[in-house]
Amino acid sequence: MEELQAGVKSTSRLFTWEEIKFFSSQGHPQQERWLVIDRKVYDIDKFYHHHPGGSKVIRHYTGQDATDAFVAFHPDKALVRKYMRSLLIGELAPDQPSFEPHKNKLLVQDFRELCSTVERMGLLKPSGLFFFLNFLQIPLFQAASWIILWYFRMSLMPLLISAVLMATSMQQSLVLQHDLGHLSVFCKTKWNHLAQFIVMGSFAGFSCSWWNHLHGQHHAKTNCFRKDPDVNLHPFLFTLGKKLSVELGMKKKKFLPYNHQHKYFFITVPPFLFSTYIQFSTFYHVIQRKQWLDLACVLSYFIWLFLLYKPLLELKALLGYFVLIRVLNSIWTSWVTQMSHIPMNIDYDKNMDWFSTQLQGTCNVHQSIFNDWFTGHLNFQIEHHLFPRMPRHNLYKVAPMVKSLCVKHGAKYHCKPLLTAFADIVRSLKESGDLWLDAYLHK
Repeated sequence: MEELQAGVKSTSRLFTWEEIKFFSSQGHPQQERWLVIDRKVYDIDKFYHHHPGGSKVIRHYTGQDATDAFVAFHPDKALVRKYMRSLLIGELAPDQPSFEPHKNKLLVQDFRELCSTVERMGLLKPSGLFFFLNFLQIPLFQAASWIILWYFRMSLMPLLISAVLMATSMQQSLVLQHDLGHLSVFCKTKWNHLAQFIVMGSFAGFSCSWWNHLHGQHHAKTNCFRKDPDVNLHPFLFTLGKKLSVELGMKKKKFLPYNHQHKYFFITVPPFLFSTYIQFSTFYHVIQRKQWLDLACVLSYFIWLFLLYKPLLELKALLGYFVLIRVLNSIWTSWVTQMSHIPMNIDYDKNMDWFSTQLQGTCNVHQSIFNDWFTGHLNFQIEHHLFPRMPRHNLYKVAPMVKSLCVKHGAKYHCKPLLTAFADIVRSLKESGDLWLDAYLHK
């Protein structure tokens, strides 16, 4: 391997896929890390720690073609390529395909043509009015929450209604920061980052740098174990996916009674994911990385919440009110985010093409005015994962084209009613738990 590294770098500027696959993050820690974008070969070994989108999200593509991921994540590709010149070490040999030979050539070409069509149709351009109205509902829900509590004081029902309205405001803040994090609200990247910093921190009380660090990986390698942090609950809390569940059972590993996970899901993830785990993860992330401005923005949420509601509630009641808001928001967010991924294929990274990766790891929910609003348009999860920078008000426009591509290539396009999607979370957890138990006892 050392001879191959030295020889390739010093004498040749043309590479084969057989050579490139050896230079991945799976090898020796001192080994170089290469990836391919538009047939150009880049050595990111000295760069990935400084990658603005996070070190892991780019490292997940070492030894692979990263062209479609690069196009999906970067709005100003020409600017980024200028900074990439120092990383360029060569290109694919003329007899080599533009992507790995095992990938479906026609499918990849058709998807890239679809990407060009999306650009020509202007579907990546945001509507300022749409996002202004979506932002406006955040302070309106907050104001309604405060007014109800101020007028009725400590009555139980008004307190609950106020908490629901406040949780709704927080949920819409999380949806908007999600848009901003994907650079789909403003045309300029810096404005998206600045607005996300404020919305995520001051309106929701979470760290946007923490979210960006994890969410980019989720989109880059959706439902790929050890690369998508959203499936890292396997195996410590749940066993996920058919293959992983059988594998865990055959290894005779049992951290929890997974055959009952469809039951304890209700008392773990929905009430505590955001209210406890993510809240503490936020503080740990910003303190560990010394991101003091991010921490100040998060703390500002707790400060204004205390100043506004302390005159209306005693300290114990205010703490209970805050916990109730967080739990309600956690329940809402957990069901909406997990319905599109837990029931789908979860496995190790198979280095599939971008289109197939996203289709296997995501599913949609039927369109309606309520579903669009309640999920923040994550009912179009397939289209969102294929085109993460696309403003969500345009996702329904590209859906028919995605369906046509699925029909042409025999790919399954999953779409279901909202309640069915919720029920499928529980069903899939039961199924994977049963597979684990069978393998644990009999294999």
